[in-house]
Amino acid sequence: MTISPDILRTMEIFSDLDDPDLVFLYMHMKSRSFRSGSLLFNEGDPGNEMYVIAKGSISIFVILANGKELLISEIGEGNFFGEMSIVEQAPRSASCRAIADTECLSLSTDNFNALIHEHPGIASRIMKRMLSITAERLANTGSFLSQMVQWGDSARKRAITDPATGLFNRRYMDDSFESLITRAKNDGTMISYVMFDMDHFGSLNTTYGLEFGDRVIVRAAEVFRNVFRQQDILVRYGGDEFIFILPDADHSTAKNLCDNLCAAMKMVRFDEHPELQLSCSMGFSTFPVDADKVEELREKADKSLYLAKEGGRDRAVGCGCK
Repeated sequence: MTISPDILRTMEIFSDLDDPDLVFLYMHMKSRSFRSGSLLFNEGDPGNEMYVIAKGSISIFVILANGKELLISEIGEGNFFGEMSIVEQAPRSASCRAIADTECLSLSTDNFNALIHEHPGIASRIMKRMLSITAERLANTGSFLSQMVQWGDSARKRAITDPATGLFNRRYMDDSFESLITRAKNDGTMISYVMFDMDHFGSLNTTYGLEFGDRVIVRAAEVFRNVFRQQDILVRYGGDEFIFILPDADHSTAKNLCDNLCAAMKMVRFDEHPELQLSCSMGFSTFPVDADKVEELREKADKSLYLAKEGGRDRAVGCGCK
């Protein structure tokens, strides 16, 4: 595909340039094509090129210590990315993948430096607009993701994990769930949302003490890891409340996993309190069959959890089931 210079007129980053400036800029740019699913660059790669999207869309993500991808954002036509490579000439702070067949125009560091020397007014107007858009983008993304991209893996781990269990924390959940639903929608896949409560955990704390209650939570997290799949996202939402996000999981898959967890929790034993038997209650809903919006999905899972407790606890109830 040959990208016309007219496309630059539609891009916000170049909105301060007049037509002669746009033509001159276009002469310094290269057309680049990427097939859906292909990597444009990896975190840590040398940064020497920024891109603007003429057609298609891309995802920006980082790799966590456990090997999972954490989506930062998805951007489409008219947007730019990789801009820090021509500002700081630093290694890539995140990875980038095409999520559709994508056509871009790229501007290398060398060509941008040439632009500065030959037409500093053009370069200055581009930089001013670019920095304004980047600042707004980071503000909307969330401070913890911005810190993660800037400061690397240790900051990522601190920002998104619960220190006691090593599971994802509420901050990660609140910032990322919308993006996970968007990805499922784009991929045409299901995703199940599970709400978990430890049965009678308040009484357990009263009877055995808070320190032992903390041990129970840590042991429960170990059970979660053994029961759920590699791709499942396990979140400590607070206290004994946990959220499990199950990609590519329909009602049947979610129910089987939750039932297995109920059985596994009852097998947990503590030497100092052999009489203690744990149990749990769960409610779940599935996108898009139960709801196609985040809040509705949460509400239906919460109602299902209520039914599980009303039905006698020690069970998992799916949306619309009893």
